[in-house]
Amino acid sequence: MKISEVARQVGLQASAIRYYERIGLLPRAPRMSGQRRYDTTALYRLAIIQRARQLGFTLTEIRHLFFGFRDITRASERWRTLSQRKLAELDHLMDGIKTVRGVLNKLMTKCRCDTLDQCGKAIFQSMNRDVVARPLLASHRHREKYPTSLRT
Repeated sequence: MKISEVARQVGLQASAIRYYERIGLLPRAPRMSGQRRYDTTALYRLAIIQRARQLGFTLTEIRHLFFGFRDITRASERWRTLSQRKLAELDHLMDGIKTVRGVLNKLMTKCRCDTLDQCGKAIFQSMNRDVVARPLLASHRHREKYPTSLRT
């Protein structure tokens, strides 16, 4: 298949396919009369790349999916490993989103400032109080990741 046919079938621009080939995610296609020619395995590889991108995996993570394991590692184990990491990342992001939502809700319901200077003063004062609490919370979270017997 020509690159235009592959692009049409997988719903990508030809430039994206050339890029994936250039960075090594897609094997270099043989040429006929100077044009790239692909077989169906290129469609399958591109389907994996597209699904991984839709799920939020970076190109580096996708590269790890293809090349970061021993050749005998099953595809299911590769996906499981990367998915566990991505889920942990998403959990962390969701914690951050919940925090931001809480602050926004607090601003909407509790702010009674007449001027931005008053708001700035209140924010500044709360920042100084939070500086003490923030490292304590971060170190507490870090310790919880490991069983008590592994702490030194």
